Amino acid sequence: MTEHADPRYRALDTWDSLTALRAIWESQIAAVAAIGPALPGLANLVEAALPRLQAGGRLVYAGAGTSIRIAVQDGTELGPTFNWPEARTHYLIAGGAQALSVGVEGAEDDAEDARAQVAAAGIGAQDVVLGLAASGRTPFTIAALQAARAAGALTAGISCNPGTELLAIADHGIVVETGAEVVAGSTRMKAGTAQKVVLNMISTQIMVRLGHVHDGLMVDLRPQNTKLRGRARAMVARIAEVPEPQAEAALLAADWRVKPAILIARGASPAKADAALTAAGGRLRAAMAGTDK
Repeated sequence: MTEHADPRYRALDTWDSLTALRAIWESQIAAVAAIGPALPGLANLVEAALPRLQAGGRLVYAGAGTSIRIAVQDGTELGPTFNWPEARTHYLIAGGAQALSVGVEGAEDDAEDARAQVAAAGIGAQDVVLGLAASGRTPFTIAALQAARAAGALTAGISCNPGTELLAIADHGIVVETGAEVVAGSTRMKAGTAQKVVLNMISTQIMVRLGHVHDGLMVDLRPQNTKLRGRARAMVARIAEVPEPQAEAALLAADWRVKPAILIARGASPAKADAALTAAGGRLRAAMAGTDK
């Protein structure tokens, strides 16, 4: 269906811009709505991924073209937002890194390169591999998931067409039926939007479940600029219930790490704050309860 030419848009090139933009906007809303039926499958995927990631595994994204460009955007943001180590994010990219900025269309057919990239990356049993292909039949992505699954990794295939090979060969097949595009076959549009939202959901909920979020706040962010240091200061002040000058002093004592700074602002020494977080597996709520005893 992602390749289907919808007769509704046959005269698109004759419409005025407001009419055309309204149609494109409506299609984007429909793309997000199409994710609803996939929610149970997404929840199952998140829960299955947790033990492997808790054991030190990597989050690996595989795909070609628009799909992998969206995936790289998602993965790149995990470090600054959640302090997820860059060494634990990996990309299997059809056509290599150059394909992120230049179209390398034939690369999506190179199944051998996919298998070689999986082998070179040392994909194994602790890793979680997310394969994205709007069509569900991209040879590179299918081969990458097959090789990763054979190596023991947990695999998920995310497609915008039902009944496709990508869904069948993955441990978790996630289908988001976005249907025909306003511009036929241009899956950078509805399918791309749905893929981006799905990845936002998966990676964010994984980070929440791993303890990188507290009270809806990104308590593991890396405060590397003025804006983010202000955000860190406000978080410490809010959670520890102290004035901002006291929050900043705690952040300085904790090398600008928000979680230990919160415990320090509540009265713990830097050493005790670090020990409490270690004992709590990095989960701030449990560490706060431990230091209150």
